[in-house]
This record gives sequence, C-alpha cells and structure tokens, in this order.
Amino acid sequence: MATNSITLIGNLTRDPELRYTTGGRGVASFGLAVNRRYQQNGEWQEQTSFFNVVCWGELGENAAATLTKGSRAIVAGRLEQRSWETQDGEKRSVVEVVADEVGPSLRWAQAQVERTERSGGDGGFSGGGGSSSGGGATRAPDPVYGDEEPF
Repeated sequence: MATNSITLIGNLTRDPELRYTTGGRGVASFGLAVNRRYQQNGEWQEQTSFFNVVCWGELGENAAATLTKGSRAIVAGRLEQRSWETQDGEKRSVVEVVADEVGPSLRWAQAQVERTERSGGDGGFSGGGGSSSGGGATRAPDPVYGDEEPF
C-alpha cells in the first residue's frame, strides 16, 4: 500500500486567499517557504523550497482567518498533481500540498486557540452531548474523521 503524506514547517509567502466554490464550500490557498540550512565544506549554505498549499472547507476558512504573510506554520497533508489546458491550448500541471491540518508554529511565537462552532449541515459536530438513540435526527459521519468528535 502506497502512502502520500507530507509535513512542512515554513513561513507563509502571501496572505491566504479565501474563495468559495459554487456549492458554497470554502477553499484557501497560500504559499509556504521552507528553508533548509546545512554546512558544506565548513560554510553554511541555505536552500529554500516553495510550496503551494490548498485548504478546503472549515480548515481553509480557519487558516485564512488565522494566518498572515510571514507567519510560521506547520502543514500536514498530501501531494496532489492537477493538470489543465490554458485558453491558448497549452497544457499545464502543478503539484500542490492539499492540507489535512494547519497550525501556527509555536517555536518562536505564542498563539491563542479559540474553538469555532462546527455547523451540522456538513456532517460535523454541532455541540451538545445528547445521543441519537432517542428518536432525534442522526448526523452523517464526517467524510474525513468519521464519527470522531473534535477535542
């Protein structure tokens, strides 16, 4: 079984851009610069790699509300390639990081965590502690986390 997972720690190169699909689902994208510093022949060398990161749904909305250009962030997700054709007929493709988790790095900063309410319409946790066995409406499992509740 092949796995495709990546974890990156770096600095945002631009503010997250939040857009919405025609179906109303949020999607945020931002750039992440990852620096690598190493010693070669007694001299310090630095190499920077740039990645495009895409965050869907509430993750994207929260990332756009929290992170700004220059913020140090931790991104865990998967690599995904997509291809398209331009209006001029040129074929293009890009490899992006599709994020599963995004958070601020606390190495050189502090963060204040504020829990957001999850809406019940997308199968997410809507609060409360009742069970669904009492004849109430049942919720569909979250497509990513199943019946796992946050926190």
